[in-house]
Amino acid sequence: MKSSPFLATMRDLLPARSDYTAASTSWKPDLMAGLTVGIVALPLALAFGVTSGVGASAGIVTAIVAGIVAAVFGGSHVQVSGPTGAMTVVLVPIVERYGPGAVYSLAILAGVVVIAMGVARLGRAVMYLPWPVIEGFTVGIATVIALQQVPLALDVIKPAGENTAIVAFESFQIFDSQQSVIALGLVAFVIAVMLIIMKIRHTLPSSIIAVIAATVLAEVMQLETSRIGELPAALPQFAVPVLDIASIKMLLSSAIAVAALAAIESLLSARVADGMSDESKSNPDRELVGQGLANVASGFFGGMPATGAIARTAVNVRSGARTRISSIFHSLVLVLAIVAGSGLLSKIPLAALAGVLFVTAYRMVERRTVFALLRSSRSDAGVFLVTALATVALDLIVAVEIGIALAAGLALRTLASSSSVHTESVRSDAIDNGTEAELLHQHIGIYRLDGALFFGAAQRFLDDLTEDLHLKVMILRLDRVNLLDATGAQTLNEVIEDLQSHGVTVLLKGVQERHRATLSAVGTFALLRNESDSFEFLPDAINEARKIVREQLS
Repeated sequence: MKSSPFLATMRDLLPARSDYTAASTSWKPDLMAGLTVGIVALPLALAFGVTSGVGASAGIVTAIVAGIVAAVFGGSHVQVSGPTGAMTVVLVPIVERYGPGAVYSLAILAGVVVIAMGVARLGRAVMYLPWPVIEGFTVGIATVIALQQVPLALDVIKPAGENTAIVAFESFQIFDSQQSVIALGLVAFVIAVMLIIMKIRHTLPSSIIAVIAATVLAEVMQLETSRIGELPAALPQFAVPVLDIASIKMLLSSAIAVAALAAIESLLSARVADGMSDESKSNPDRELVGQGLANVASGFFGGMPATGAIARTAVNVRSGARTRISSIFHSLVLVLAIVAGSGLLSKIPLAALAGVLFVTAYRMVERRTVFALLRSSRSDAGVFLVTALATVALDLIVAVEIGIALAAGLALRTLASSSSVHTESVRSDAIDNGTEAELLHQHIGIYRLDGALFFGAAQRFLDDLTEDLHLKVMILRLDRVNLLDATGAQTLNEVIEDLQSHGVTVLLKGVQERHRATLSAVGTFALLRNESDSFEFLPDAINEARKIVREQLS
């Protein structure tokens, strides 16, 4: 039975038997990698759920459901998906505005948008994100994640508000010194344990060891501090959240923002995994489809939006993962933790999770990269700093948009400044240099246009080329123009019209074939004295110019 044309074109976006061809030889390291990642993911899933305002159970559900679905349907063999710090940055103001219940509907809507992006083959768009923008919002996210932990670290009720920096500042104003000392002590304890373990042996799951140690300490000493609280002791149940027209309209703009983040972070994570793994590279369009399905499934099971998790993916690869079995098994490890240990997990102090995320935020920032950017060009450093500050002060998606717009503007300015007009000697290119030729050459000018003739540089070309109006013939060399847009072509038309209105005949030399269509469309050739006044070789153009000058002088 033949498949439909649609399925035929979409085949590379669907799971295939080849996804598991290496499983027969790699299943043992895959299972060990999955166990390692599951242990690492447990405290992070709980912490991100709490920090986002949806709850620890939503965090663990997301890690389980999205982890399995993205592993099966995604475009990377080693990507690990679940709740992430970047997503909590976006979710906090949404939860503040619409309440925790809206997050489930939001995950479904965002998932549909991400699926559409994959089907539309937009997976490679992330390759065009400027490096300073990526690093800027990474530093901004790390800062926001750290600020989000302030209420938990002080053990105070989180003040109302959408801006994380303001909420953190207000938390300092309302904290109780006696109660906060206990929480701050646990935060410091967790950070110290994690840093010591990472220094002694970085392969050990420092976060889970630190959380267990802090929980035991809190129980033995009977410390009065806020805990995670009751968690479900069973697998998540399928439920359909509210998705009527009114809720869709209310959440649509937020869903687009969440979808954009899910796509960007997942594709960046997959690219990181490609660089670390020797296995086959990821399919970015299929990755979007898989992440979209993972978000839809997460919403139906009471989870929050998910993305590919760079840190967990890196742990997975370093632990020897080769196929999707490792990511699937990581979710099964989390299922076991919920079924067998929900009672123990409920006793974890929230301050301990804050300590884990403080370290996570710290480790997100590559200091060498930051210093390299700051020491690079002023424009790149500016884009980096503006994006980072906008992430903290405004909104992550808005910050990325600002960073991209600023980077694009600076790139265009650089491109425009690299374009130039050069005067060339007629004598060096003339066939003879007799007395008559010398007289003729005084009335002929050759101008070579280098670089890009586009809207950013067009006006400068116009100014430069309309200065020598004493000439009788001007030859414009276009063979070194590497970029020509409609604005540049129209500016060239203005140059020709202006020169010819002052009695200067314009000849073109070296028009590239790829630019002919644009020049023809705006009528450049029709403006010339004769449409044949466009030459391939410079001596031919000079001969024609000399002929024109003779006629005018006779």
